[in-house]
Amino acid sequence: MKILAIISGEYGVRHVDNLRANAPQGWSVESWKAPAAFPLIMDYPEEFLPPSFESCDLLLSFAENKAVAELIPEIVKMTGARGVVVAVDNEAWLPRGLGCQLIGWLARMNVPCATPRPLCSLTENDYKVTKRERETYESEVISEFAKYFGQPDIRISVDEATRTVSGAEVRRDAVCGCARQVAEKLIGLSVDEAEERAGLFHHHFPCLASMVKLNDYNHDTLMHESGHLLQENLAEQLKPFKQTKYIAPGTKSE
Repeated sequence: MKILAIISGEYGVRHVDNLRANAPQGWSVESWKAPAAFPLIMDYPEEFLPPSFESCDLLLSFAENKAVAELIPEIVKMTGARGVVVAVDNEAWLPRGLGCQLIGWLARMNVPCATPRPLCSLTENDYKVTKRERETYESEVISEFAKYFGQPDIRISVDEATRTVSGAEVRRDAVCGCARQVAEKLIGLSVDEAEERAGLFHHHFPCLASMVKLNDYNHDTLMHESGHLLQENLAEQLKPFKQTKYIAPGTKSE
């Protein structure tokens, strides 16, 4: 698979570095740094693009400026991309209305587009848009990407004698590499503490998703939602090994 990633700062650089380090054999990942500033009205998007791009199968946008959305249809034309993923780890980078417009523009070009919010909610067939809503998509190339990068899937092994985590296999990493970092730190932890500690490890990575509270996430933040997704993946696996403690009422002292 040939991937072109649009970046504009350190957020995108981290994602590209992780993809290059851990992508399946045969994948190639190129990047293009978008301009730092745009006019309020962009009459000719092509004026902000280089003369040409290499062809690609999948276009990823890690841009931290909503104006880049207006460039994406032109980049798709220039590269022949068959699918687009736009990371929404900050509401300001792609407001929902603009995201719907972008999906519509690309649909008229017969190019599927996923706008996961947060990025690490992407699976092989859907992604989150609010706390309780997921949007489905149909795209072979996006699904292939999401087999390896998206909503974290860590498969853990437990030593039943010691009730500690003995292994952690990353089947799907977060695009930023967070799941891989967390998995390494889980080994040796008690099953009673692994879920909570995973949330701390996630924040300490650190997660670069926004800390702005959102109404459609029950006034939670995208960074916290990202951590919840990782913890939920572990919770069901740890549940059979946890010990439930009961507190018996005591007798009244003299």
